[in-house]
Parts: sequence; C-alpha cells; structure tokens
Amino acid sequence: MALYKHGNYLTQSQDAAFDAVHGPGTAAPHPGIYRCTSCGDEIAIAGGHTLPPQNHRQHNPANGQIRWQLLVYPVQQR
Repeated sequence: MALYKHGNYLTQSQDAAFDAVHGPGTAAPHPGIYRCTSCGDEIAIAGGHTLPPQNHRQHNPANGQIRWQLLVYPVQQR
C-alpha cells in the first residue's frame, strides 16, 4: 500500500483513470504509482514508459495474472 505523510498535498478523485486495469508491458496512460492487482507490488513510472512485463519482481504465477491499476498520478500546474 502506498504511503504518504502530507495528505494536504493529495486530492481524492473519481477520475475513470483509476478504474482502468492494464496488462503487463503496455504503455502507461499516466505517469504515477501503479499497483499489481494480483500480488500488491507497487511501481512508480514516468510518462511515456511501459508497465513492467510478466516477470516483474519474479511475480508468482499462483497470485494470478499481472494487472496494473493506477493509484496516484501527478497533476502539473498550468
């Protein structure tokens, strides 16, 4: 589970981007922190990069398929 100290810098959102689940090795639609819905591993990824492949951290196949879900994404000031 992602940790934070200063909650006043975070805003809860109902954006549909948090509902989508993505396969391993696909392009991350947003930079941010993603969590594997099967094993709970979390990763941070930069914009334009791909999500880790099937062998991230030696994912145990007994945990199920690797599926990445967005937990947190940064919002740049305009």
